[in-house]
Parts: sequence; structure tokens; C-alpha cells
Amino acid sequence: MIVGELRHGQLAIIDRLKETVRLSEGLKDKGTLTDAARHRALDCLGRFGERLRDMHASSVRTAGTSALRRATDSGDFRAEAEKALGHPIDVISGIEEARLIYSGVSHSLPPNDGFRLVLDIGGGSTELILGNGETPKALESLRMGCVLMTERFFGGGQISRQNMDAARMAARLKLRPVKAFFRDAAGIEAVGTSGTIISTEAVARALGVIELNDLTPASVESLIDRVLEFNNIADLSLRGLSERRSQVWPGGLAILIELMNVLRIDHLKVSDGALREGLLYDHLGRLQHEDARERSVQAMAKRYNVDHDQARRVAETSHRLLEQVASAWALESTLAGSVIHWASILHEIGLDISHNSFQEHGAYIAENADLPGFPRSEQKLLSYLIATQRSEFEKSRFRSLPSEWCESALRLAILLRVAVLLNRSRTAIDLSGVAAAADRNGLHLKFPNGWLEVNPLTIADLEREREYLGEIDYDLQFGPADPG
Repeated sequence: MIVGELRHGQLAIIDRLKETVRLSEGLKDKGTLTDAARHRALDCLGRFGERLRDMHASSVRTAGTSALRRATDSGDFRAEAEKALGHPIDVISGIEEARLIYSGVSHSLPPNDGFRLVLDIGGGSTELILGNGETPKALESLRMGCVLMTERFFGGGQISRQNMDAARMAARLKLRPVKAFFRDAAGIEAVGTSGTIISTEAVARALGVIELNDLTPASVESLIDRVLEFNNIADLSLRGLSERRSQVWPGGLAILIELMNVLRIDHLKVSDGALREGLLYDHLGRLQHEDARERSVQAMAKRYNVDHDQARRVAETSHRLLEQVASAWALESTLAGSVIHWASILHEIGLDISHNSFQEHGAYIAENADLPGFPRSEQKLLSYLIATQRSEFEKSRFRSLPSEWCESALRLAILLRVAVLLNRSRTAIDLSGVAAAADRNGLHLKFPNGWLEVNPLTIADLEREREYLGEIDYDLQFGPADPG
């Protein structure tokens, strides 16, 4: 956990807390978490939650990474974890993790106008990011980490040259499909971060293998030779290496040396900044209206040739409706307003594939595309709104949402459907006089006198929409503002 405070426009780090949990160690063959791993994590989060309460933290953001991406019981565990921490936990994609790591490194090192290659070896995944200045250009998340590699190739803690060579070959094969994206730019500054690499640099310095902070292939090879002097991980002890790190260090070293060899890294700088710092700076950007999610939405709209004028009309209408019913429908959160705006902008991305069931195509894209800034839960919510913009409501999609968002998602979907319906003519029409009110299971629309009479197709659409909403126990009423 990292704690920051905004002082005179600058972010100051005021506290860092770290406990080693290694959730990925607790994944069984079927992808469920062991009781021991769950208890370690929940105890840690309980302590972090206590610290957050004591300091009255005003804004908290959390992220779950590789282990929660892979765990088949991630949803159940996350509910317990959120209760222990006292805050929601977002499970982020590997690519989003890579983007945040690059941001953390960029903010922790002096500015660099050239190319920068960032490496991060975690417990269950390894992230590679090639960027220029503060902008990542290529991102990759590989399913190999120090915990997974050690468990697979050093079973029972046995250390041997054969085991090390097998681990190195596996890492080499993982890197082969992506190596071309990360090593062909001229003048690359290579930077490593997080546990394995920071620990390796500390051990190399403590043993006199390096004098400065830069790691080289030769220095890492020297450390591998030192490790191979031991027969079992339980006996592995080197100056500068903590006992907890030693348990997974052989697998991490195998990954690190192959990263350096395959990507042709002669010197690797080490940075303390990584995912946590990236989360902090990204969160600060959101608070200062520099939201990576907004950039992702605009980029996707452009990529799929969205009709900008129509998207803007739907967005304006959905925003106007939301403003009027937000209190009655408990939709006053910032995320509610943001996600209905994003869904309005992207509701027609599926048209670039096919007009038939375009909402299904759009929903698939929104849920599965790499959208920098978006945790998985928010992508699922965005996908749901896009999928439900027309025809009947599919209950299977509703069940896939995080439980805390189910009712809100349904209400946002209703508002988006009405906004799309009212703009079906795809022309600039004045909808400023349309008034909305809501109760628990009802939406009531009032139109300026005479408006409905000159828009008979809208009446037909609203009547059909009333039938669809009736199937999910919601009532839609509409009529003139002044019946008299």
C-alpha cells in the first residue's frame, strides 16, 4: 500500500506498507485459492483497512492482478477482501497493469525524451512496456512470474543446473513471439522494477557483483552461479536476499536473465516506482480530469468509425435524463455519470462489423478490448449497457455483473435505451423540453405539448419499450407535460 498527499500541486509520498502474501502460491490446479492463501491475504487487507480508517483516507483505489485474474473463485474471494479492506477492489487486465507500471516508473525517474523499456517480474506475470517519454507504445503481459516459474521448475525446492536450464528455456519460448516489439528501437533505456529485479540489484550490490545500480547479463549470470551452489531453496542464503524472496528467487532469475538476453539489454537500471505508484498517479489524473479512460473511449470511437454527431446527441440526452432521476434512482456517483457517457459514445461501435445484432458485436468489443484505464468490472458494466440498448433484456448478461452494480446497471441501461430511442431520427432535434421523473420501478417522461403528435414513430417506439421494461418489472409512462 502506498499513501500520497497532494501538496502545492505535487504528489508527495507519505507512507508505504508492504506485506508478502503471494496469493498465486495458493492457486490449486483447478484455479481455486487455498484456505491458507486466502487467510494470509484477508489478514493483510484487514491491517491495511485499519490503517486507512485511522488516517481517514479520503480517496482510495485498489487493484488485483495476476492471481485474481486466474482464480476461478475470484468473485467470492473479492467480496471477502473488500469487506476486510473496506473499499472496492478492481481486478485489472495484464495490459492495464503494464500501462500503470510504466506510469509509475515514468514518474519515479528523471524525464527521458527517448525510448524506455520497462520490465516488471511479478509473482504470476511479467509485464513488458516500450514507451517514448511518458507514452507507452507497446505493452505485453506474459503469464510467467517468479512464483509460477519456481513452482514449475524447482519442485520440492530442488536446485540444479538442469532445472535452471529448463526454466530459462521456458522463459525464452514465452518471449519469442513478442521480442520483435521490444528490442528494435534505437537508444533504448532499459528499466527494471518490482520485487525480483529490485532484490537482484540489492544482492548484486551486497556481494560486490556490481558497483553501481545497473544490472548486466554478466552480473545476473554470476548470481545464478551463486544460486546453483545450493542444493535446495530452503538452504538458499545470500547477503542482501531476504528469506521470503529466496523462496521464489530462482524462478525470477531465470526470467530476468532471458529477458536481458532475448531483448538485448546490456544495462538495466532499477526503479522503485511500479504498479502502486502508477495507480496513485493515474488516480490523481482522474481527480484532475486527466482520465485515461476518456482517452481510451475516444480512441475506440475513432477506430470503429463511430458517427460522432449521433454519439454526441445520445450522450447529451442520456446526461439530461440522468441528471433528473439520479437522486430517485441512487445514480449520483461519478462513475454512473461517466459510464453512461462512455456507453453513449460507444453504443454503435458494433456497426463497423455488421448491422445485424450490432449491439452484441459492440458489447464483445467493449468487454474484451484493451482499454487503458479501465478495470475489468467497469469494462463489464460498459459492455452491459452497450448490449442492452435494444430489444429484450437478457438475464444472462445481468448475472455477469458485479453484484453491487446490478440495480444501478439496469437503471443506467434504461436511460441509455430511452436516449437512443429519442434520437432514432439521427437528426438534430430539440429534446431540451423532455422531462423525466422516476420512482423505485418506474420512469415517467413528459414531452412538450404537441411534440408527440408530430412524432408518431417515437410514440410507437415508446410503446414497444414499455412492453420490454414490463418484462423486467419496470413501468414506463409517457405523455404531454400538460394534459389539458
